[in-house]
This record gives sequence, C-alpha cells and structure tokens, in this order.
Amino acid sequence: MSEWLKWIDRQLTTGLTSSEVWQAFIATRPALTRQDEWRTIWQHCFENWSTAKQGPPPMWLPNAVTIDSSNAGRWLKEKGFSDWPSWHRWSVEHRGNFWKEVLQRLKIDFAQEPETVMDLSAGLEHPQWLVGAKYNIAMSCFVGDPNRTAIISGRPGTALRLTTQAQLLDQVRKIGGALRNQGFEPGDRIGVVLPMTADSVAIYLGIIWAGCAVVSIADSFAEPEIASRLRIANARAVFTYDTQTRSGKRLPLYTRVRQATELPIVVVPELDFLSESLRTQDISWEQFCDSSAAIEAHVSGPDTIINILFSSGTTGDPKAIPWTQTTPLKCAIDGYLHQDIHPDHICCWPTNLGWMMGPFLIFASLINRATIALFEDAPVGAAFGRFVQEARVNMLGVIPTIVKSWRSSHCMEGLDWTAIHCFSSTGESSQPDDMFYLSSLAGMRPVIEYCGGTEIGGGYITSTVLQANVPSAFSTAAAGIEFVLLDDNGLPCNLGELFLVPPSIGLSQSLLNRDHHETYFAEVPKVSGFDCLRRHGDFMQQLANGYWVAGGRVDDTMNLGGIKISSAEIERALNEIDGVRETAAIGWSQGGPDELVVFAVCLCPWEPSALQSAMNQQLKSNLNPLFRVSHIRIVESLPRTASNKVMRRELRKTFVPLEPA
Repeated sequence: MSEWLKWIDRQLTTGLTSSEVWQAFIATRPALTRQDEWRTIWQHCFENWSTAKQGPPPMWLPNAVTIDSSNAGRWLKEKGFSDWPSWHRWSVEHRGNFWKEVLQRLKIDFAQEPETVMDLSAGLEHPQWLVGAKYNIAMSCFVGDPNRTAIISGRPGTALRLTTQAQLLDQVRKIGGALRNQGFEPGDRIGVVLPMTADSVAIYLGIIWAGCAVVSIADSFAEPEIASRLRIANARAVFTYDTQTRSGKRLPLYTRVRQATELPIVVVPELDFLSESLRTQDISWEQFCDSSAAIEAHVSGPDTIINILFSSGTTGDPKAIPWTQTTPLKCAIDGYLHQDIHPDHICCWPTNLGWMMGPFLIFASLINRATIALFEDAPVGAAFGRFVQEARVNMLGVIPTIVKSWRSSHCMEGLDWTAIHCFSSTGESSQPDDMFYLSSLAGMRPVIEYCGGTEIGGGYITSTVLQANVPSAFSTAAAGIEFVLLDDNGLPCNLGELFLVPPSIGLSQSLLNRDHHETYFAEVPKVSGFDCLRRHGDFMQQLANGYWVAGGRVDDTMNLGGIKISSAEIERALNEIDGVRETAAIGWSQGGPDELVVFAVCLCPWEPSALQSAMNQQLKSNLNPLFRVSHIRIVESLPRTASNKVMRRELRKTFVPLEPA
C-alpha cells in the first residue's frame, strides 16, 4: 500500500486536483487486499480537502465513458444539455414533455394510446395522467426478446435457476386465468404475504394481469398486523407460502396467515410438497394451478388500482396507499435514470413485496428489459455474497442496516463483485463509513443514495452516475420532481422540513383510510414562487457543495431496519405489557439507521433490562420480529402539550444515549 501512497503524492505534485488523482487511482482497479486500504488511500488523497468549503470529498467520479454510455447521459446529449442540473430543470419546467418522452423511452405497451399525457385542469393537487389511455401495465414487463432471462433465483448451496421472459409470461397468464376461474373479477383485491421468489413475482404480476389489485403485506408481520391490512384493503383472498427458510431455520408462514384471517388462502409449498394440512376454505398451489387457463391481460384506464401498499401514519392504522397503473412508470424511469438500469442488466435488491421496493424492483427491472436476481434467503452472510458473484449482478440495492452487518462480520470480503455497475441504498439514513465500505467491496463503485416513499412511487431525492458520488449524500432531486426546504417560519432554507412541488406521476392522489388532502396539503405554508406544495415529512440539510443529507422524520414515524413504522403502532403494542401505564417511542440516529428508544411510565417496579426483554418479545409477537428496543428509559411522566399530545420532540432533545439496558 505504501507504493500507492507514494503514487498519490507524485500525482498531486503535477497540478492535478485531489478528485482527479482519486479518479485516476480507482480507474486502475488496484487489487488491494483489505477494505481498510481503500479508505487509508482515499483519506491520504483528500487530506488537504476543505469539507467546510467544498462539502465532503467524493468517493467516486464519473469519466467520459461512464457519462456517454449512461441512460441519463444519452438523454442529455440528445436534448442538447451539457450537464445534469440544466437537464433536470427542463424535466420540471416541461413536465408534460418529460413524461411523454418517458413513455417513448420505456416503450410502454398501450392498447389505446393516451390523448393527453398531463391534464392540470382540476388543479395541481389533482392532475390527470395519460388521459384516454387503455392498457395493462404488466404487459410492459414483457417487451422485447422472449428468450432473455427475466429472473435469476438461488438459495444457499443450490445452483442458480433461470426463468426466461416467455416462461414468466406463461405463468403470469395462467395465474390470471386461474384467478378468473376461481371467481375473482377485475377490481377484486387479493393479499400477498410472500417472500421474494420467482413464484411471488409471477403471482404479483398475475393478479395485475387479471385486472385485480395486489394487497402487499410483509411476510415478517405478526397476525394482528396482517389482519388489519387485509381488513383495511377489503381483500377477498390471500396468497402465501406454507413455510419460509431463513438462515437455516424453517419458519411457519401459512400458520401465521391462517390465524390472522378467515379469507381463503392459496398456499404455495416452499419445497416440493405442503408441510401442513389446509382448512376447508384454503387450496394448495397445485389445485389452484390445475384450474388455470391462460387469459389475455385485462386492459383499463390509468387510474385503475393495481396495488395497495401500507405506510405508517402518526396515529392508528397504517396508511393504505393505492398504486395505480401510472405508478410503475415512476419506478421504471427512476431505475432507468438513477440506478442506470440497462437492458440485460442484472438487478438485485433484497426486499419484500410488502414494501414499495419489492414492486419497484419488479417494474424498474422488467420494464427496462433487465433481469431480476432473487436470493431466497436472508442476505446477511457469505452465501448471499456468492449469489451476487455467481449471478454477475450489475446493480445491487441495499438498506444500510445490512451493510453495517456485512462490515461487522467481513462476510462479503474476498468475493468477485467486479460486475457491479453501481449500488443503491434506501430505506433509512446511512453512515458515510458504511457506504464507503460498500463501495470498496466492488473496487469503488458509486452508491446511488435514493430516498422517497410509498406515496411517491419511487424517489424524490437521489444520486446519479453523471455526478460525483459522495458517501451518504444526495446529489439531486429526482428527475421530474422538485422540492423546497422550509424553516419553522415557512421560509426557504438550507436546513429544514422538505416539501414536494407537484405534480409528478407516482405521487398518490388518494388514501383508502385517510383524507388525502388533510394528510398532504392542508395547512402547508404558502411560499412565494410555488403555486402548490405537498407535505412529505422528511428533514434535510443542504451542504456547501449543494448536496443534501437526510436528517430523519419531522413527524412521529421512524425507519427501523428499513421498515417505516409509526410511534403509535409501536406504543400500541408496548402498552399491552402488564405493569406498563404508557410509553413513548422515538427513533434516534447519529447519521445512521434509526434505533428504537422507548420512554416508559410504569405502574409497578421494573428492572430496565427485564422491561426491555419484555418489550422485545411483545414486538416480536404482535408487530414485527425485526424490531428491537435499543434503549429504554423509565420515567415518572411523559411531556405533553395542552391538548395532551406527547411531545416526542422534547424527548428527543432530552435523550442521552447510554449503553443499552
């Protein structure tokens, strides 16, 4: 490594900038033996860099070849723009033209072309998209060569399994036919409590193919949460697996879903046979498929609901957010422009159909004629790393919590990840050290920071492969989207609450169990220069170099391991513990993933460690086994407003992190 340090010094004396020297260094793809060597050399290269004046130093920079070969770079060149900021300004100042070109680039398969792409006659809060169009968005997942690989799937110790586009389409058409033969009609809502597998992708698209709507529920949820989501969505049936294997443990799934609902369940075997007997109203996957007869896709208008997903609100039940036939266009164009997904790229993002990144992965990959890579187990050990290596993954998506565990265990080191074109990180705030480590696993590739929401259908702030890549920082608003930061007085600032500037395809226009206007538009500050702003709830800071870093949520929600959850849902579960009077849950972060902090008022003496154990068991049984109380504080009372609302912001101010109880 000393030779590389000397090389850096020599290059810096030639008049090259630190950025130019670092770019030249990583272009050599040096075979460093340890991940910490990358960081040592990077720090040495930028030791005279002024973060205060220039912002954090970049860990990756694009060269001319990267820019010219990227999807965004080609679009810029065709439009005559010299840089991303000027092109982005065009995308928000000419939104109708932008989305018209999106349809052309994505080759959306219309049964009837739209008469108008964007109609704002009903106001910015109620835009009409693709007026007059008839289509089924699932059809656009099957454009191009039917023999190309649509899905690569694998499990620990098994060979990779390939599913061609033709095979997937055949399965989707038959699942649609089986649904029709089972009596389901267009518009019916059907739950999926499924891990991410090749069969799950076919089921998801088959439901949409039949004109029905998917009700997405994470397979990690406990019975009460499954039940509430099926109830809110008014589902008519459910798909699930009998069991799922994670890290060598075979976990019951059908049993949990059966306890949550009396709805009929279609049960898919994880292995070659069902491990449990079924209730009389339930049917096996084999029986279901026996009733199949391939059908043509049901076509309908752009406002047809295809998917109902859930995002935690600040009180009560989770928000039920409908995705329409326009929402996948947002997924696909973000993947095209920001993750730079090309035809025949292989895209892997450990996720679940219960979270928006599951449907995002399907549409962003398949509409862009790329391949989905699915590891059918937990992505926490070397087996996942070998899958990424063997599948020759080009775009690898992560949540920061996973990367932190990889960095701690060193399980991904020594693998050949040279096929990776870029990483992408979403779901929670990341730490720069973790993202630099992730980049180094592939010889320093960019990490596209990507932040959005279920009610956006994708991201509102992101990175690109056209701009210098800074660890844990966003370089731009997403294509076709604009936002503004406001301080407590409703004035634009560089450190404050983020508000979106509508319209954009992907932005929700209705909620099943909330007043959409009250949730996103009521009492939003009036700001000069903006006709309409939409509340989102994230806190952002703009840096000296114009980039942004996330500062968490300004409301009462948090991200725990990439899962968005409300304080109210956490507290509702914890308040059921004997001897607990009330609780207040907050998310606490030092720039990385949120940690769950609970303030508890008790009716009887509790040892903090015992109460923490009881709370973790309660969360596991009644909410989600992935949630864990990191810190607990037993207090005499909770601070409240005059209207009796818990002042969680005051709790955040008073919280001093100690060692977990």
